Order: sequence, then structure tokens, then C-alpha cells
Amino acid sequence: MNKDTQAYNDKQASSDKEICDLLAAEICKHPPNAENKIWHAHPVWFWKGNPVVGYSKLKDSVRLLFWSGQSFDEPGLNNEGSFKAAEARYTNATQEKGRPQKMV
Repeated sequence: MNKDTQAYNDKQASSDKEICDLLAAEICKHPPNAENKIWHAHPVWFWKGNPVVGYSKLKDSVRLLFWSGQSFDEPGLNNEGSFKAAEARYTNATQEKGRPQKMV
């Protein structure tokens, strides 16, 4: 994981940091050579120069966003915006288990 992503995670409240650390660890596995950096103030992973997945702290949750997520056949993802993005929102780290597995 990129040091800037870890710094982003470390700024979060304890429960949100746990979610962010778990998401980052899982995302880094799929594929392990995706480029990770802070983009528009949030951790994002890129594949071949294109944003694929990222997360951000919202007021009441941590949002996991897949740029092409609407093309996944994955329960737990909700359409986001007018493009092909899809999201899942987490309020605690135990929610992540059993949620979207198709990271990239």
C-alpha cells in the first residue's frame, strides 16, 4: 500500500481506520501490481492508467467505489451516479466480510 494511502487511513477515527485498512489490504491483492495513489483526496487503485477501485470516508460510512462496478454480477453493490460506477458502504469492519469480492 502506498504511504499516502496509509496516512489517509491513519487520519480516520478508530472504527473507520479499521475499515479502510481492511479494504486497502483486500484491494492490494486484486491485482497486486495495480498502482495505488491518492487521487482527488482519496485512495484509488489504477490498472493500466485507469481508475478501478477506491474508497472514501463519508459522513456516516466508508464508501468503496468501483468505476466499472455496474458490469459486475456481485450482490451488495449499488449503482452510483450516471456512469458505470457501483458502490458499497460500510459502517464497521465486520460488514466487509462476505461483501463484494470482485475487486478488479
